[in-house]
Amino acid sequence: MKLDIDYIRKQFPAFEQNSLQGQAFFENAGGSYTCKPVIDRLARYYNERKVQPYAPYEASTLAGAEMDEARERLAGILGVENDEVSFGPSTSQNTYVLAQAFAQHLNAGDAIIVTNQDHEANTGPWRRLSERGIDVREWQIDSETGNLSIQDLTNMLDEKVKLVCFPHCSNIVGEINDVREICEVIHAAGAYSCVDGVSYAPHGIPNVGVMGADIYLFSAYKTFGPHQGIMTISRELGMTLPNQGHYFNANDLYKRFTPAGPDHAQIAASAGIADYIDDVYGHHTTETINANGRGQFVHDLFRAHETELLQPLLDYLSAKNSVRLLGPSKAAKKAPTVAVALKADPVGVATKLAQHGIMAGGGDFYAVRCLEAQGIDPNHGVLRLSFVHYTNKAEVDKLISALDHVL
Repeated sequence: MKLDIDYIRKQFPAFEQNSLQGQAFFENAGGSYTCKPVIDRLARYYNERKVQPYAPYEASTLAGAEMDEARERLAGILGVENDEVSFGPSTSQNTYVLAQAFAQHLNAGDAIIVTNQDHEANTGPWRRLSERGIDVREWQIDSETGNLSIQDLTNMLDEKVKLVCFPHCSNIVGEINDVREICEVIHAAGAYSCVDGVSYAPHGIPNVGVMGADIYLFSAYKTFGPHQGIMTISRELGMTLPNQGHYFNANDLYKRFTPAGPDHAQIAASAGIADYIDDVYGHHTTETINANGRGQFVHDLFRAHETELLQPLLDYLSAKNSVRLLGPSKAAKKAPTVAVALKADPVGVATKLAQHGIMAGGGDFYAVRCLEAQGIDPNHGVLRLSFVHYTNKAEVDKLISALDHVL
């Protein structure tokens, strides 16, 4: 079954805006367009329910119910329990709070493993634990391919390792890591897993329950929603770590790692992400299945569409001697986040692409360690071209044509 791209694009008001006409959006790794169900829910909340939630009057009751709905429906898609889903102001903030919890939980001499494939948000907070006597080990990428070897990880694991933090997909390399296999290796060694899904989740909300990640983090503003961080944490781990919230909320798992008050309206609006997934599912099939199954169906639709569009771009870039394509050249192994190293200034190239109606970016994208490991000066950076399922073939063709002019 093919994704109905015309239907999909009608669900995103951005495609109807005069200011964006003729512009092809290839900076989705920095944040996606927002789908209409999210916008509608956010507007309704601000117009009708912008009161303190969970009080015994109608506007407040509805506000609280919509916040609960967001958690419950996203949990169903993710394949986890309702209270295993937490919201925070951003994934960076959620990761920082988790790192503080582990700092209190671990003992001097315990070890954690991080990678140099990550965005800094999922490596920096953990690395700072070395200041508290924690042994921080680096799982390093191959300098030529950007790949993380599972065998290298196995060689690093011992009885001192308590946590392994790694990305589902790098925001530079783009390679999709086998989360399920990696988590099995980690658990066999008696450690916990923390997976940064920020760069993967926009390409299909993952089945976290099946993958076995103890912690999985992603950003709603990159999955067609508001600017919130979404985190799943297993009940066993979440109730073991020290509470980071108010002491009287210590028995509520979804409140234990939210020390600041949540953004009520944005949490409620996040239910629109689930609305969108259900709408896409209902448009493509009439089969009745549960939320987790609907999420998997839509995930597969998105990935199939993206893979089909991505391969011609990878083939084009692989054949150009003037650029270095980072990460895999096969679309099946890669998310449509494509970074290329250039002799020319990447920001200057992105500026020239803008003159051809291509919205893209240049820089280090907070992946300084990843670039350095591949022999690239972060101050020079790379050109990054990223898209999601609402991108169509005509836009990819336009991108390739523009690159021909600019490169």
